[in-house]
Amino acid sequence: MKLIAQIRLNPTPEQHAALLATLAEANAACDAISLIAWQACEFRRIPLQKISYHQVKDSFQLGAQVLIRCIAKVADAYKLDRKVQRTFRPHGAIAFDDRNLSWYTDKGAVSIWTLEGRQHISYSLGEHQRKLLAHRKGESDLVYHKGVFYLLSVCDVPEPDEQQMDGVLGVDLGIVNLATDSDGESYSGQQIDRKREWYARRRAALQAVGTKSAKRRLRQLSGRQRQFQKDTNHRISKRLVAKAERTKRAIGVEELTHIRQRTRARGPVQRARHRNWAFAQVRQFISYKARRVGVPVAAVDPRNTSRTCSVCGHCEKANRRSQAEFCCVVCGHQAPADVNAAINISHRAACQTAYGVQPSG
Repeated sequence: MKLIAQIRLNPTPEQHAALLATLAEANAACDAISLIAWQACEFRRIPLQKISYHQVKDSFQLGAQVLIRCIAKVADAYKLDRKVQRTFRPHGAIAFDDRNLSWYTDKGAVSIWTLEGRQHISYSLGEHQRKLLAHRKGESDLVYHKGVFYLLSVCDVPEPDEQQMDGVLGVDLGIVNLATDSDGESYSGQQIDRKREWYARRRAALQAVGTKSAKRRLRQLSGRQRQFQKDTNHRISKRLVAKAERTKRAIGVEELTHIRQRTRARGPVQRARHRNWAFAQVRQFISYKARRVGVPVAAVDPRNTSRTCSVCGHCEKANRRSQAEFCCVVCGHQAPADVNAAINISHRAACQTAYGVQPSG
């Protein structure tokens, strides 16, 4: 399983300037390569390398391997779309491989090629990143974000064999409750809603002021809501996977692809909450965390899970009294609606195979 280790570099002011100049030179070279590709209508990497290498090598102060990675970056950009000429940000990310980037994990430092020669730069990382770095393989991207340099390194982490499970932990994803499991534990979305509303009001107020300091503050706030929500989703998925692993159960989740096209939101408040619903991120986090510990994950059809009684199986719209309450009109079973749906998801996942799980994609 391939994961990304994000390593923060700690360059000196001189090293910081050298890295910044290297990114600017490399991306200027990418623009030149892109122009050559556009004029020649040649977007494949090897043919593009043949027609652009020597011309760009003579015009820019780049090492041979960095230039090769720049050509690959341009070719990859044109794989997405060949209708417009590609341009590159001055400080966009550049890939480095083992020829121009060496790792000294025992010293907590890297040796990286720059326009000013090789630079030995220390880095800082947490225990999680340290474990990932032990499985580093392939290229690393040098990224400049908000004044800080990072190396994003691909790590090929071995996956354990899937464990034999005894049952399925069903997980219902929602907006009011971000996740509810079949044991009855819910993870509320109220805090994310409050943060979203606060940031929306704050952005509107700063935009109305329009001064330089207000715009500077807007830049500072950029991305904070997304980072908070991502952290919350990480915490929820981690707790769900830990519970499943501890109780020797697989995880059943809903297949919610294209759910936004199948549901209707009324009014500006509902539309804002609907757009902010990061169910795909929660699902992704659950999937990869479960794979790392050998817990199978099954995706099931979500249709009518909120209208079907988890006790007698009767399905009717009237069973759902409100968003939060479920009451079966046949057997009288009452439960929180999200818990009832999570139990139905658990039952469906358990029925997919003899032992309870069919791995999701």
